[in-house]
Amino acid sequence: MSENISDIRRDYKKYSLNRQSLDKDPFLFFKKWLEQAIEQDFYDPTAFALSTVSENGRPSSRMLLLKGYDENGFIFYTNYKGRKGSELENNPFGSMLFFWDKYERQVRIEGKIEKISKEDSEKYFITRPYTSRIGAWASKQSEILSSRGHLIKEAAMYMIKYPLNVPVPDYWGGYRLIPDEFEFWQGRESRMHDRFKYKLENGIWVINRLYP
Repeated sequence: MSENISDIRRDYKKYSLNRQSLDKDPFLFFKKWLEQAIEQDFYDPTAFALSTVSENGRPSSRMLLLKGYDENGFIFYTNYKGRKGSELENNPFGSMLFFWDKYERQVRIEGKIEKISKEDSEKYFITRPYTSRIGAWASKQSEILSSRGHLIKEAAMYMIKYPLNVPVPDYWGGYRLIPDEFEFWQGRESRMHDRFKYKLENGIWVINRLYP
């Protein structure tokens, strides 16, 4: 390696964030930032890191795609039997982290996570591409896989079984994160970043600026 990674750095100079520019409703402010990221043509503007914690207190994170949100929470879909599903079964709290590097911004959202209805999961499932629906059946998420060839064979088996209509597996569906905290972070020069935290207290979003 020709460059020491400790020397890799840059200053954040594009934008600032102040209390006057915030919305009283964190959902509306998140919508504003997300729409700007979508307009900027990011590869995956809806991508976020989901962090969960095992019953032994061991955290894990993985990248997912946001598939919907409103004042009731933020929705994503997955295999309920994977690692995150198992951890949420024991500890139904998590954190979502969005990072939009072109805007030097990140948003952290924390709260309780619950399953959405089977009906809502089915409505989304049928909109997925055929191969993605087959993949939901073929993948025993987080289990040990002997080879990629074995995965392809399993997918082929389900394509034969479900040549047209692919039902929703019982172990697949959506979750909703119901926020009680938001944090909006805007990179600034000399690491003097702007950070604002929304915390839900007695039904009211209380906003505070945080040290960077």
